[in-house]
Amino acid sequence: MKTTGRPDADPAARADARTAGLVLAAGAGRRMGTPKALIRDASGIPWVVRTARILTEAGCTPVVVVLGAAAETVRAELSTEPVEIVEATDWPEGMSASLRTGLTRVTSAGSVDAVVVVPVDVPGLTVAAVERVAAGAGPAALVRATYGGMPGHPVVIGRAHWGGVIASARGDEGARAYLREHRADQVECGDVADGADVDTTADLPPGHH
Repeated sequence: MKTTGRPDADPAARADARTAGLVLAAGAGRRMGTPKALIRDASGIPWVVRTARILTEAGCTPVVVVLGAAAETVRAELSTEPVEIVEATDWPEGMSASLRTGLTRVTSAGSVDAVVVVPVDVPGLTVAAVERVAAGAGPAALVRATYGGMPGHPVVIGRAHWGGVIASARGDEGARAYLREHRADQVECGDVADGADVDTTADLPPGHH
């Protein structure tokens, strides 16, 4: 796989590119005991709101949030946020169901060249990490963040790959197999973010509840 600090791209070619954001927030959080979208950070902001705001601040438009478990409660938390909401009726299948639903919605958005995908359970995500990975956004882009060389999120998927990801995503794997097969570019982000996903209460950062 190609590894680079920032993916090579022609800034002029990207000038009119429009990059959407996609928050995967449909899971029930069984090991956590509550949907992770509803966990609050040390400032009392739900993870789903925090994640959506990071994508918005990084310049993603539109920002699409995929809901599933406790959909109405999560929707209420997002009521004042400038996001588009879509529900994955098959969310119990795993992350892939959310990814397929979200990409299908983005496909209909028009004039979007790429999408930045993040799950809701990465509380160490930062605007800087999104901006760095999205620097290579474009119709053919396939880029993922790494942390100390280990793959993580955000992931950027260009329009040319949406159909392939929708067709191949199954279970809790998301786009992992597709990214591996198509040799996604890797962008190290360990200096600007913590890419660890959180699955249990023991993994929660201080102040999060």
